[in-house]
Amino acid sequence: MSPDHPETKREVFIVVDVEASGPNPSQYALLSIGACTLGEPRQTLYIELVPDKAAFKEEALEVNRLSMERLVAEGKRPVRALTAFAAWLERVVPSEARPVFTAFNAPFDWMFVNDYFHRYLGHNPFGHSALDLKAFCMGKLGLSWSETSYQSVCERYGRSPDLQHHALSDAIATAELFEAVRRE
Repeated sequence: MSPDHPETKREVFIVVDVEASGPNPSQYALLSIGACTLGEPRQTLYIELVPDKAAFKEEALEVNRLSMERLVAEGKRPVRALTAFAAWLERVVPSEARPVFTAFNAPFDWMFVNDYFHRYLGHNPFGHSALDLKAFCMGKLGLSWSETSYQSVCERYGRSPDLQHHALSDAIATAELFEAVRRE
């Protein structure tokens, strides 16, 4: 394999969390993206988006406390938001490395980020895979799936399981948890 082949590049874990107006990107809008690097100094990104779909689940907005009306007025258009996210990745991930999308319950966050990158930029800078920290904990720690809830894993590492449901705050909390699991 050549040194430019993705499997030979150094990996830079980027922890991502999103908030959305509902459970899937085909019907509901991505409302905010939070991302951060591991370690210190931690580099972060937070973007709120103009909703590209009007549909929403009331319970989703109650959890994330985002206002569709405010985001229409103050959010970034999705193409600008995804362009900013891609540019941030280029700044924080060295050219000889590749970003690894990392999230707790990655399938949810991944489906929105992957869909939006492809829809608005035509490609996903993360490639076609993601690291799910639930599955990582299951394998690394020998836990059952039911033992890998966010609350259970946080309690195991003496961390607060309280999520703010603010994309950046939750990405940082997840990064800190991932660092603790990796140190063990």
